[in-house]
Amino acid sequence: MRARAARFSRLRSPPRPGTSPHARGRECGQATVEVVALLPLLALCGLAIMQLLAAGAAREYAGHAAEAAALAVGAGHDPAAAARDAIPGWSAGRLTVHAHGRHVHVRLRPHSIVHAIGDILAAEADADAGPAT
Repeated sequence: MRARAARFSRLRSPPRPGTSPHARGRECGQATVEVVALLPLLALCGLAIMQLLAAGAAREYAGHAAEAAALAVGAGHDPAAAARDAIPGWSAGRLTVHAHGRHVHVRLRPHSIVHAIGDILAAEADADAGPAT
């Protein structure tokens, strides 16, 4: 038992000269206040990372939607319907498809808390159905 107590006593830092045991408790309280003060910053960083991940997913989905729309143009089908079918249902309302001849342009806004950020991070993709046969 003494060996265990001696081992734990080595882990504690020695008291600084001129400080009381109560001062150590205040230092722990200060650390708690600092952690609580950083929580909003950590939450903001987490939201920013999630927003960037949503923008990356939107970019990937826009590419899939553009390819599906170009294939639909080549087959003589509706490119907008094909593009909406190629992406998850939750993102279909944020998709715009413009077909000009055999060329297709797709724009997809990612989910965002602030609407303006979704517009800034919108993903665009182009695809071409190739020459007419």
